Amino acid sequence: MTDLLAAAAAELYEADPDEFTRRRQDLADGAREAGEPAVAKQIAGLRKPTRSAWVVNRLVRADPQVTARLAALAAELRDSSSMDGTRIRELTAARSRLVDELTRQALQVSDLPAPPASLREEVTATLDAAIADPGVAANLGTLVRAAHWAGFGLDPMTSFPAAALSPSPRKPPTAPATPKSSQPTPPHPSETPDPAEAAAERDRRRQEKIQTAERALAEADQTAESANQAEQDLEDTVRRLEAELADARQRLAEARRQSYRAESRQRRANAELGRLRE
Repeated sequence: MTDLLAAAAAELYEADPDEFTRRRQDLADGAREAGEPAVAKQIAGLRKPTRSAWVVNRLVRADPQVTARLAALAAELRDSSSMDGTRIRELTAARSRLVDELTRQALQVSDLPAPPASLREEVTATLDAAIADPGVAANLGTLVRAAHWAGFGLDPMTSFPAAALSPSPRKPPTAPATPKSSQPTPPHPSETPDPAEAAAERDRRRQEKIQTAERALAEADQTAESANQAEQDLEDTVRRLEAELADARQRLAEARRQSYRAESRQRRANAELGRLRE
C-alpha cells in the first residue's frame, strides 16, 4: 500500500462515516492531481464502513495495543487443545473479559456512551470474531461491516490438531494395465500439432478465463457494494427509529407526570369544594 493510499485509508476509516463519501472524493481528486491516477482509483474504491465497523476501526487506530492483545489471546486459544479443563475455562473467561473491556473502550473512544443495543452487540461480535478468525483480525482498522464468528456451531476457542482437520490422504486409483495390443498408434508426423498453434490456443483460453474472472469480480464488487449500502441504510434506519422511540418514551414519561399533577390538582379542588359546601 502506497503512502498516499495508506494515509487516505487512515483518515477515511477513522473519520465519522457521515463524512466518508465526500472526503473519499476529495482524497481521490487530490491523488489524481498529484499524478497518481492508479492510487486515485484505489482510494475511490474504498468502501464506506457501517457505524459499528467504524467504532471498531477507530478503537484500533486510537490504541495500537488492541490488535496485539487480541492476537495474544488468539494464540493461547489455538493451543487450548493440549490444555486441561481448568486452563480452558480460564481462557474462556479471559476472552469474555477482554471483549467486554474493548467494547466499552471502543464506545468511549467513539463518544457513544449510550449506543443502541444493536450497535453494541455488533461491536462485541466483531471483536470476538477477530479473536477467532485471522481474516477479521487482519482487516481491523479498515473494516467495512461488522463481523460474526462463522464456526458452524463450534466455539471460537475450540481448536483441533491440523491432522484432525485435514482429510486423510487417499491413494489415487491404479489405472488398469492396457494390453499391448490396444496401445494407441503413434500419430503420423503430419498429424502432430504445431507447437506455436498449441501455445496460441492455450493463450487464447487463458485470456478467456481471465476475462470471465474479471467479469465475475466486477459483478461481485457491485453486489458487495449494494449489500453494504443496504446494510448501512438499514443501520441508519434502526438508529433513527431507536432515537424516535427514546424520544417517544421521554414524552410519554412527561405526559404521565403532567397527568399525575393534573389529577392531584383535581382531587384537591374536589376536596376544597366539598369543604366549602359543608
